[in-house]
Amino acid sequence: MLQPVVSLPCQKDSFSLPKGVYYLNCATRAPISKAVEQAGYDAIRQQTNPLNLKPDDFFTGAVQVRESFSRLINNPDPDRIAIIPAVSYGMAVVARNLHRKPGLKPGQHILMIEEEFPSDVYAWDRVQQELGLSISRVPMPGSFPKSELWNRQLLEAINTDTAVVVIPPVHWMYGTRFDLESVSRRAKEVGALLVVDGTQAVGALPFNMETVQPDALICAAYKWLMGPYSIGMAYFGEFFDDGIPLEESWMNRLGSNQFHRLTQYEPTYRPKAYRYNMGEHSQFIHMPMAEAALEQLLAWQPETIQSYCRSLTAGALPELEAMGCRIEPEEGRAQHLVGIWLPDHANAMTVQQALLTTHVSVSARGRALRLAPHVYNDEADMQALVDALKVAL
Repeated sequence: MLQPVVSLPCQKDSFSLPKGVYYLNCATRAPISKAVEQAGYDAIRQQTNPLNLKPDDFFTGAVQVRESFSRLINNPDPDRIAIIPAVSYGMAVVARNLHRKPGLKPGQHILMIEEEFPSDVYAWDRVQQELGLSISRVPMPGSFPKSELWNRQLLEAINTDTAVVVIPPVHWMYGTRFDLESVSRRAKEVGALLVVDGTQAVGALPFNMETVQPDALICAAYKWLMGPYSIGMAYFGEFFDDGIPLEESWMNRLGSNQFHRLTQYEPTYRPKAYRYNMGEHSQFIHMPMAEAALEQLLAWQPETIQSYCRSLTAGALPELEAMGCRIEPEEGRAQHLVGIWLPDHANAMTVQQALLTTHVSVSARGRALRLAPHVYNDEADMQALVDALKVAL
């Protein structure tokens, strides 16, 4: 097992990014490390000869992934982790079980922030109509700084008519931070469920399950968890223990590792979150890659990643502000995901395309450029961004 590091030098050599490419876009897709790449190669080679594959092998691969993910989020119970293919799947589990919420009644609302990621929005369209609910969105403040006012308005919007609060640790486009602990306390006061989409934070930003206490935490693995595409992890709390899964997978029932008894059909699910595992969750190639990625993150530690990104961007961000860009103050945003609001005359998509001609990769999101560095970036990457923006603006 890799040992946690206290301080962290640049990890560019741990990745296979080509020279001359300035990839500051982990929020779109993380490059997989050499260790994760090797785990994938090894898994493929193992699958070329399944002669020695045992029934238990269909189940054991996910055990370490659940345990490693649990350590990353300070979750004491790995049995509350399910393996999912996407955030939309995890959100659909919540929507599928919303009718079971005690005290739910027509006229209540599902509360989220403005400009939330589509998978966190579309999940509720059908169920709100079926249950007579509505969707309320807390608008983003128009002026800077945004974080303090946005958090205050969010807390004020949580009331006895709130059925569910859907919130990320940071805004997926702008990096604005949300006070999850305060939101959790308020949600519990009014009896609302708290559902967190941690995709743009968990792995790079510390997350403490015991202080946030969400009812569900849903994360795709291909961004800040540094893993493969089409796999993710989700925490489901006690509310979901007797819930309804999206799939009736044979693997999610008691004794399903006893292949000689599979036609002795078992009505009982394995306990806690196991019923919410996607079908074929063994994922013989993706699972070892996810395990390698999680172990690497546990060695780096999210606190250290935040410190690294803070040091990395410290010199560049004031230069961008001097060009007329606006950036949320440090206390109101993450270090790994920073919204760079361009001057009014600039078009974010046009600027993004201009930067790509110099091999600088960031994302145009809404009214800003989304800067998303990681431990494989160095000062040369940041200087390339600054130089390219001086020309583009």
